[in-house]
Amino acid sequence: MKRFCLGMAAAVIFLSIVALQSGSKANASKKTELIVSAAVSLQNSLRELEADFEQHRKEIDLIFNFGSSGTLQQQIEQGASADIFLSAGKQQMDSLIGKKLVSKSKNVMSNQLVIVVRTDGVQQWPGAERLAGDDIRNIAIGQPDSVPAGMYAKQALTYSNLWDRLQEKLVYTKDVRQVLTYVETGNADAGFVYRTDALISNKVKVAMQLPSDSHEEIIYPAGLLAESKHPNEAQAFYDYLTSPSAMEIFRKHGFEQP
Repeated sequence: MKRFCLGMAAAVIFLSIVALQSGSKANASKKTELIVSAAVSLQNSLRELEADFEQHRKEIDLIFNFGSSGTLQQQIEQGASADIFLSAGKQQMDSLIGKKLVSKSKNVMSNQLVIVVRTDGVQQWPGAERLAGDDIRNIAIGQPDSVPAGMYAKQALTYSNLWDRLQEKLVYTKDVRQVLTYVETGNADAGFVYRTDALISNKVKVAMQLPSDSHEEIIYPAGLLAESKHPNEAQAFYDYLTSPSAMEIFRKHGFEQP
């Protein structure tokens, strides 16, 4: 009888453990996964913001899809699943709004365009004209048609009458982080990135900031996807993006309020 009781007790404990584990898995599976397609220049700030948001909304799990804004726009147009779109340019967002793929949007933050060189690179930098110097052989720039930073860079170079003169030096990249990598590794002598990208690397320095009137204003809009599978949760994150705690994180990473 004693052995029988001990056996029953062990069985009860085992079944209790199984039930608890099953309950934990069930609770975990109840989490709503929100897909956030975001410009790659937001990667560091959004990773920190993710922890803050999920701490208060434990039932939501943020899944990020980072890339150039133009590429993400095309993915959404082709039917890729997404709940929120964060672009580094208004052009991509406006296109999706025009096609009724984004139900509403708002401007979240702004940024600045800078030229970076390696920390041991060119010391004297009187202006953008310096890019025409013989010692500047390769200049990294995002593809203007799909990378907003590349579009802004083209505008700035056109403004300075340098676009046509520098064609043979330009090295095109898939996104702004690749520009940063090219300069860090010496595959480019200079590159156009956002100020926030320059801040994350100790291998580059800002040679100069481009005048704000030389290119369109750099605005990051957030959009709520019309076909979101989780509209209520997506709305919660959409609202959070302009909350005081979110803006504090964005400012920490060098962004500014629009």
